Amino acid sequence: MRPFILMLFGLAISYTGIAQKTAVYPFLKDDSTVKTDYYNRTLASKKKLLADLPKDHTKDYKEIYEWRSDAIADMMKSSAILTAPEAHTYLQSVLKNIVNNNPELKNIDLRVVFNRDIVPNAFSVGEGTVIVNAGFFIYLDNEAQLAFTLCHELAHQYLEHSNKKIRNTIELMHSDEVKKESKALAKQEYGQGQKLEELVKKYSFMRGRFSREAETEADRIGLQFMKRSGYDVYQAKTCLQLLDVIDDTTFYQPVKLKEIFQFDDYVFKKKWIENESSIFAAMNGSGDNILTKAEKDSMKTHPDCQQRIVNLEDSISKLHGGKKFTDEATFRKLQKQFVAELVEETYQNEHLGYHLYLSLQLMQKEEYRQYAVFTTVRTLNRLYEMQKTHRLGTVTTKESRFFKEDYNLLLRMIDRLKLEDIANLSYYFGKKYGNILSGNNEFEKELRKAEKLKSEN
Repeated sequence: MRPFILMLFGLAISYTGIAQKTAVYPFLKDDSTVKTDYYNRTLASKKKLLADLPKDHTKDYKEIYEWRSDAIADMMKSSAILTAPEAHTYLQSVLKNIVNNNPELKNIDLRVVFNRDIVPNAFSVGEGTVIVNAGFFIYLDNEAQLAFTLCHELAHQYLEHSNKKIRNTIELMHSDEVKKESKALAKQEYGQGQKLEELVKKYSFMRGRFSREAETEADRIGLQFMKRSGYDVYQAKTCLQLLDVIDDTTFYQPVKLKEIFQFDDYVFKKKWIENESSIFAAMNGSGDNILTKAEKDSMKTHPDCQQRIVNLEDSISKLHGGKKFTDEATFRKLQKQFVAELVEETYQNEHLGYHLYLSLQLMQKEEYRQYAVFTTVRTLNRLYEMQKTHRLGTVTTKESRFFKEDYNLLLRMIDRLKLEDIANLSYYFGKKYGNILSGNNEFEKELRKAEKLKSEN
């Protein structure tokens, strides 16, 4: 029963210049003491929960609580959590303003942090941890939108939505109805997989209804928290409007592979990106590769935003006024810094196909171009090593109708490149664009590696 419960529950949990002789980009340095403190507090929260488990279905609660706490504790120790002093201090200042103006939040052990995750999201885990993905922060227009996001997630925590969701799920799975259906399913000799899928969908829908009600409640309470904190509550609406389109939003124009990888001494080959062996070949001209509205909605990180706006309209009109910023300079500075942090994290996690795509996008922005040139050569060298050892599939992915067209073209190109192609692209790219990194030790090391790989082929 417990594995089924876990499956059903599905818990979601200024650029200032380049020091040529040292680092390619001035990346933020995390405060390890903050990470250690949050890690220890997460474990203490886990211990407290496990010491006071419900008497009924104790094993189920224990398994979910342990899984949740351990996942967050592991995250707190990872490079993903962003605790660089200026960024963390700024986030805590916004949090402190909210808590000080909302006494009901003062007795909650809150651990609110930025995360180097490119997915535009923020979430409350339910045991005091609130995560704000840097991939969401970079798109915000103002601090008031960040404040609404925090207030919404703090409302989830205050209202104990995550723990209620756990309790409702466990009670549902131990209900007579589910026991009866599970017992009948176990007796079936054929079609168990399909029936199990149908059962999961049925009860997932019931949980989804609870989640929508929780979102509405968190928006309402969060708006009150926001107003008391002195922020312009109208920015709650603009934040939700942003969330509704954020998955289709980008700062950059599509990547033009032929322009980027066309060199005097090495010509771009059309066969690298031609459609003939693409997964889309069979769909060409049929329109089957166009996502339906239902498919697009299912992919959204924040569904139902338009309805959430409608639900808040009256309250927003009554609670107008307030500020958009307390510290706009730091807000804007962090947005710029976070972009490179997000891209670098994809390299450290060896999502190399996606990292290369993001790096080529950064070539369009002057403030990131030096880093983009360096990491493009570095990534091509790494892709060479992975292909040579037959591990390319572990660091990149295949084309998908759910990806942007220019990203699919890059994935297709990576999949078709031979070792000699990768080596040549890395070398000639570095030679073409590397003049802006002349004298940089890190870049020159990668360029020498590319030259060596080229000579081997």
